[in-house]
Amino acid sequence: MAGRVQYFVSSEFSAPICELYFCRHCLKLKSSSCVSHEVDSLYCPNCLENMPSGEAKLKRNRCASCFDCPSCHHTLSTRATTLAATTGETDPEAQAAPRKAFYLACGFCRWTSRDVAIKDQTVSSGGWQDQENTSSKRISVLLDYYRQLAMKEKLDKEKKKYSRRRSYLQLSVGEVSPPLDKYGLGHVARRSNSLMGGLSKDVDNVKIHDVEPSIASDDVENLPDDLFTKPLVLAQVTNITQRLANPEFQQPSADGLYPIHKHLLIKRSLRCKECEHNLSKPEYNPSSIKFKIQMVAVHHIPEIRIMSIPNLKLNQPSQVILTLFNPLDFVVRVTLLPHTSKSDTTKLAQVELPCSELVLSRCDDAVEFDDSGFDSNESIEDDASVIVFRKANKIGFFITVMPLHENEDVKVMFCLRHNYRTMTTALPTDASAAESVSLEHTICINFGQLTSD
Repeated sequence: MAGRVQYFVSSEFSAPICELYFCRHCLKLKSSSCVSHEVDSLYCPNCLENMPSGEAKLKRNRCASCFDCPSCHHTLSTRATTLAATTGETDPEAQAAPRKAFYLACGFCRWTSRDVAIKDQTVSSGGWQDQENTSSKRISVLLDYYRQLAMKEKLDKEKKKYSRRRSYLQLSVGEVSPPLDKYGLGHVARRSNSLMGGLSKDVDNVKIHDVEPSIASDDVENLPDDLFTKPLVLAQVTNITQRLANPEFQQPSADGLYPIHKHLLIKRSLRCKECEHNLSKPEYNPSSIKFKIQMVAVHHIPEIRIMSIPNLKLNQPSQVILTLFNPLDFVVRVTLLPHTSKSDTTKLAQVELPCSELVLSRCDDAVEFDDSGFDSNESIEDDASVIVFRKANKIGFFITVMPLHENEDVKVMFCLRHNYRTMTTALPTDASAAESVSLEHTICINFGQLTSD
């Protein structure tokens, strides 16, 4: 029921706590739209090799040694087979010794590279034949043309930016008057003129070569003679997914499907847009699933869950049991407050919250393995009318809900206030040295529809 409990990041956006991040510098919840995404590294998901961004750009973000099946898009594996020696060998040892050959095969749809007449290789990696695009030369010419055009437009914008800043200081070197030199402004004018002159030279040096435009032709290839007489075999016709997987060729027949180089994946880091601190940063090694920094909200904010939902009836108060978890390594004191804004959600149901403070013990992973029988919750006195149970860093408590509308989901909103220790710099040697602050979050809980009589 994690999706029923929503934590508000702003007045318009809410999400489950498992999908949110917590910035310990801003002391705020962050969603995926509140962070900037940065690419840390690129790697192949099959061979797990890192690739520099420059090399990945040249290879069109694809791995050179790993392939996907063009039919079902699963990873192709390299198979080895033994071939007999050819009769044309003059050396008797060469005739007697068989040689190994390697080909690509799919373990799911049984497609092999031999289906499209790709020659077997003598080595297990590399050397596989790729399709040649007849329009590759034309495409490279167009890319160079638009690259030069983009460079010229960029220099023109920089030139206009400097020309707007021109003032009475924009004088030539010979026109610098003695008063300007007296107050030390002559070098400013000379520097501005040198920048303008350099930009003008750069704009003039960029030469855009003319590209031969494409000319439409009235000649259309004739349809094959056996188009209407040859029986149609649907197994040999490619579908839309197979054609779009290789947009350069888009083969209509399965006989022309070639292996597709596997796409590279990225490891990305998330950075807060307000303070520009990292909220998530993975390790560089592609085979590692650990994180150097992982500021997910579920590790820093108390989590509320629905334990049981009674039979909710219109205009009748019902007790609902919620659970509260403490993920932090210190005692957290939680206070539940009514939501002050008059939104549509607050009009759907009335909620009666506990008046007393809820105390949560610190999170200790070794408690379940402790056989000494010591309970850290023995010193905490709970109100039996509020607290249902207490176990380690988890408690269950009552709230009273009264639905007000019949055809709407029963939703309640309230604020959760708790204490938090800020340790944004180096970890202090004394736990009391960390500053304690009070944080407040708005929570919306959806209990679903009313119970039918």
